[in-house]
Parts: sequence; structure tokens; C-alpha cells
Amino acid sequence: MNPSSSPLLLTLDPRWVIAAIALSVGLSVALVAWLVSRTVAAVPQQDRIWLDAPPPGYRIVWWPVQWLAHYLRALLPERQAQAGLARLRLAGLDYALDAAQFLAGRLVWALLCAAFAARMAASFAFPVPWATLAALVLGYVFPLVWLRDRIELRRRLTFAALPFMLDLITLCVESGLNVNSAIAQAVAKGPSGPLRDEFARLMRDMRAGRPRSEALRDMAARLDMAPVTNFVSTLIQAEATGMSLGPILRAQAEQRRTERFARAEKLAMQAPVKLLFPLLFFIFPCVFAILMFPIVMKFMAAGV
Repeated sequence: MNPSSSPLLLTLDPRWVIAAIALSVGLSVALVAWLVSRTVAAVPQQDRIWLDAPPPGYRIVWWPVQWLAHYLRALLPERQAQAGLARLRLAGLDYALDAAQFLAGRLVWALLCAAFAARMAASFAFPVPWATLAALVLGYVFPLVWLRDRIELRRRLTFAALPFMLDLITLCVESGLNVNSAIAQAVAKGPSGPLRDEFARLMRDMRAGRPRSEALRDMAARLDMAPVTNFVSTLIQAEATGMSLGPILRAQAEQRRTERFARAEKLAMQAPVKLLFPLLFFIFPCVFAILMFPIVMKFMAAGV
């Protein structure tokens, strides 16, 4: 029997078919909207009164980041969460983001970059799948690169500012102030940067009632630098044994300054080696091309 000759299909009005399809689509959209609204309503509002503001890249997409992080937090392994929080602490972002929010931001930016790349590739007739995949990987990996660069910049600035901050603390201690007042004066008069922020956080921890030795060890763990760890260990040991802090702090400042000069000399000695590759493969060929062009043109003219 031919299905096209069925009386039911022949008597079915096409307008009813369109209406049924539209009703099904509307119900599906309403169901999806209801599910999305329920998942959004289930996300609690985070109290950020005592937290720092998120980085600008996360602040732009903060609502989907917070929504996605709420559901990723239960799925994230504890070891991975602790490792992510340790890296955020090294970057000075442990009061702005947690591991789940950082991962959620990577996923959100990956999806946004993929959507933008697909739209641009379709506009310029480029292969959409390859452009989407490349943008997806770029959006997912770039926050890791940014975090690594932030950690390196933070360490360089800390290493450069440490001798001057130790000089300020030493000067205040030798003038008769105690260690807490000396650190407070260094925070008030010292140059802005991550080291002053860490000393300010150290002062907040001590005002909150934490022992000074414990707060100093936490600061050394947050910075994770050998000069800061040596300074903290020396200061705690000197206080425990009752030694005079002025000469010890001055010796620490001189040692940190010597290490900074040695590091600068090391980087200066590495500069010629790093310049060798661009010199051989980029600068010399251009110079030879400029010098040989007139000679080649003369030979060509003489041959004609």
C-alpha cells in the first residue's frame, strides 16, 4: 500500500502539522529555559566582602565563571584543587580566585574564543573546524600562560625590591622600633609592588591574632623564593635565641643586594648567547642581501 494514498495523510491539514511542530519546539525551548533557570537559581551568591577583585579577564565573564565553578567544585579532585590553589597563591590570586573558578574561566574563554573564531572563519570562507579547534585550544591554554608569566613577574619584582625593604626594616629597628612597627613603616614608606603587598598581608595576619613566626612562614610559603625563606628563617631563629636584630637584618640586606647584582651579571653574560640565533638567522642575511644587491646588479648589467 502506498503511504501517500492513506486517507489520514490526505485529510491532514498542513496548518495543523506546522502548529504541532511549532508547539513541540516551543515546549522544548520552555523546558530548556526552565532547566537553565533552575541550575542558575541553585548557584549561591558568593560573599566577596573580604576577597580581592577578580582579574580583568575573569571579571568580564564573572557570572558564567561563578555558575560553572559551582558545579565543577564537586567534580574537581582534591589534589588538583590544592595544586591549583598553590599556583594561584604564588601569583597572589588566592584571595581572588579558587581552583574551580580558575578552571571555569579557562573553559568559558575557550568556548567564547571558539565561537568567535567560527564566526570569523565563516565570514572569510576559512575552514571552520580547524579555526574553531585552534581557538578552543588557545582560549583554554592562554590563562595558564598568563598565570605563569604573572608568577615570574611577581618573583622578579620581589627579588628586586627585597634589599630596599630590608634596609627600611633595618633602619627602623636600629632607630629603636620593634619588628612589627618596623615592618609597618616599611609597608607605609616602601615602594609599591608584590613584596609590599605581602608585608601588608603579614601585618593583617598579625593584627588578626596569628603568631609572628607562623605569619612569616606563611608569607615565605606564598612567595616560595629562597631569599625570602632565608630571611624568614634567620629572623625567627634570631628572635628565638634573643640575638640583636639590627646586625642580622643588615647582613641579610647586604646578602640580598649581592645576590641581586650577581643575578644581573649572570643575565648580562647570557645576553650575547641569546642574541646569537637572531643575529645569524635574521640580521646577517639582511645585511648580506643589502650589501650584495648592488654587486649582483653590476654583474648582471656587465653580462648583458
